[in-house]
Amino acid sequence: MIALIIGCEVGFWVLLLLGLAVRYLTSARRVSNVLLACVPLVDVVLLAASVIDLRRGGEASLTHGLAAIYIGVSLAFGSQMIDWADQQFAHRFADGPAPVRPPKAGREHAARERVQWFKHLLAYTVAAVVLGLFTLLVGDVDRTAPLWGVMAPWALILAIDFVISFSYTVMPRRS
Repeated sequence: MIALIIGCEVGFWVLLLLGLAVRYLTSARRVSNVLLACVPLVDVVLLAASVIDLRRGGEASLTHGLAAIYIGVSLAFGSQMIDWADQQFAHRFADGPAPVRPPKAGREHAARERVQWFKHLLAYTVAAVVLGLFTLLVGDVDRTAPLWGVMAPWALILAIDFVISFSYTVMPRRS
C-alpha cells in the first residue's frame, strides 16, 4: 500500500509536469488539457485502491491513514500546486511573466497565512471524511481503529499551524 501512495504522488507530479511540458513546449494544447485533467484521477485511483484493499480484508493500517491524508492534502492544496507549477513553466519556457511571489509582510501576508490555514483545515476535514468512509465500508470500527491514529498528531500540527498563522493577524510581520 505504501508503494501505491508513493506511486500516486509520483504520478501526480509526472502528469502535471508532462501536461505543462506539452502545453509550453509543443502546440498540442488539447493533449496538454487531457494530461492536466488526468491529474485528479490519481486521487481517485488511490481512493479506489484503498477501499478495495480494505473491503477484501486487508488489515487497516497507518498506510491507509496516509492515503487519506494524501487525498485531503491533494484536494485542499492541489490547485495551488498546479497554479504554482504553471506559473513556473510559463515563465521559464514561454516567456511568461515572473511567478507571483506571496507577500512576506504586512496585512497581505497575514491574510494569506489565514487562507493557508483554512486550506490546511480543509485537508484535515477531507482526510477525516475519507477515514469515515473507509470505516463505513469496512463496517467494523474496531478493525479500522488503526486508521484514525494519523489524526491525533495531525490535529496537534493543525493547532500549531493555527497559532502561527493567526499570530500574523495580531502581530503582522514588518517589511
